[in-house]
Formats: sequence, C-alpha cells, structure tokens
Amino acid sequence: LEDAWMMFGRISKWDAVSWTAMISACAQHGQGKEALVLFQQMQLEGLIPNEVTFVSILFACSHAGMVDEGGHCFVAMMQDHAITPTLEHYNCMI
Repeated sequence: LEDAWMMFGRISKWDAVSWTAMISACAQHGQGKEALVLFQQMQLEGLIPNEVTFVSILFACSHAGMVDEGGHCFVAMMQDHAITPTLEHYNCMI
C-alpha cells in the first residue's frame, strides 16, 4: 500500500481511474476511512465516480464495518449519479 500511495502522489493529473485505483487499494488493505476520504476528495476535485468507483467504496465501507457510510454511498450512487446498482454493488452491501 505504501508503494501505491507513493505512485498516487507522483501523478500530475489525477483522473477517475487513478482515484478509483487508490480507493480500491485502501479498501483491500482494510483502510475504509482512508478510502472514504479519497472518495470525498475525488468529488471535491470535480471528478464523477463511476460504477467501478462505487464498487470500490462500497467494498471499503463493508469491510471496515462502516455500514451507515456504505448505505449513504449506495443511495448517492442511485440518486445523485443515476447509477443502477449491479450484483457487485449489492454484494458489497451484504
């Protein structure tokens, strides 16, 4: 994860793919709060999360026991971003 942070810091212009990759890396290493902060920062930078971004943040919240935060992200995915949940999204909510 340290290498991922280092590479993320070296990127001159972040896009949705680079943000999602870092959110996913945090999620896979049990760092749900860090993933959520990245998710929020991504949106503050004006980037729009996509279906894969939401799988990553929902996975992060689920594995960190952040049930309420995951629920808020799930609702935002549908209401704010008009993304229809897929099986992968629902699996993260279990």
